[in-house]
Amino acid sequence: MIFVESGLVVGFLLPGDSVLFAAGLLAAEPGSPLSLPLLAVGAFVCAAAGNAVGYWTGRRFGRPWLLARAGRAARHVERAERFYERYGWLAVVVARFIPWARTFTPVAAGVAGMRRTAFASATLVGAAIWGAGLVVLGYLAHDVPWLNRLALAIAGVAIAASILVPLAGWARRRLRERRGQTPRSASP
Repeated sequence: MIFVESGLVVGFLLPGDSVLFAAGLLAAEPGSPLSLPLLAVGAFVCAAAGNAVGYWTGRRFGRPWLLARAGRAARHVERAERFYERYGWLAVVVARFIPWARTFTPVAAGVAGMRRTAFASATLVGAAIWGAGLVVLGYLAHDVPWLNRLALAIAGVAIAASILVPLAGWARRRLRERRGQTPRSASP
């Protein structure tokens, strides 16, 4: 599931954060057959491999497809190139912690032609902090009540933000349309 969420565009709705955290909690249960090291390494490998597939997909298929379209698509690719040249490394690492962004960021990095070495290092850092880190955090939270409460609060905020931010954007666009204004992205 971590691989699909990280590497295939269809995985953007999968709950990777909660699954990794829950896996750590389950591994901490007395008598659990789950191995913390195996879970942490597995999450790291799947997250890194998923990112690599997303990057390759964007580079191999997304870029040529977008550039073949005249007009706005080519301008968006140029904007993405500038963005990933300047902020790409940080964007790939931070996107790990934003549910829908962790799926689309590697693809966009591939489309934008982000340097492979920068992408690879950001992927490894992000996969270690997010993938292995959430499993270990879940494991530690099992026996530390304040850490358990803090993790649940952070998860609640992340889930709420991942729902409310797109909803607010949709509501703003609808409001503009009703007022007869065009959205910024539609202007020349």
